[in-house]
Amino acid sequence: MNDTPAHRYPKVAMALHWLLAIGVIAQWRLAVAGENAASEAAGREIMGNHFSLGVVVLLLALARLAWRLVQPNPPLASHLAGWERWLARATHTLFYVLLIAMPLAGWYAMSKYGNGVDVFGVVSLPALPVASDPEGAGRIFELHAAAGVALLVVTAIHVLGTLKHTLVDRDGNLFRMLPFGRPKA
Repeated sequence: MNDTPAHRYPKVAMALHWLLAIGVIAQWRLAVAGENAASEAAGREIMGNHFSLGVVVLLLALARLAWRLVQPNPPLASHLAGWERWLARATHTLFYVLLIAMPLAGWYAMSKYGNGVDVFGVVSLPALPVASDPEGAGRIFELHAAAGVALLVVTAIHVLGTLKHTLVDRDGNLFRMLPFGRPKA
């Protein structure tokens, strides 16, 4: 068993990981609630929170990526099969791509409607300097929604991998991303 710092993620990476996880779940639930709101006004209010939280998720994802560039992740466990290593790298790469591209696409689509993004009434991102194109904005939001489904699939793969390592392999891999427990490899 190895509980050295080289096998555990740094606390900053852990905090950003769990904040992003909470943000993704909240974004998913807000999007569903906004689509199913009882009235158009209620839907707009819910989606306003979705847009605001999207900016926060973008900032957290950029912070996590910057942290990863400055403080590389601990190496993958040596006992992982080649396919597991590939899948771990692919899912992490897809997380970064989706967590950065989705909020930017949302901002871009809002800009095509001529709107900026209000962030919880604290700051407002102005509309990007793009031509008005409501039809194009709608298509971008369709891609944004498809990317949201892809993000949920990648999240499910990530969680299933964690469950496999925790319940089947019993290798302590989960504890690399928690400040307690004992990572074994």
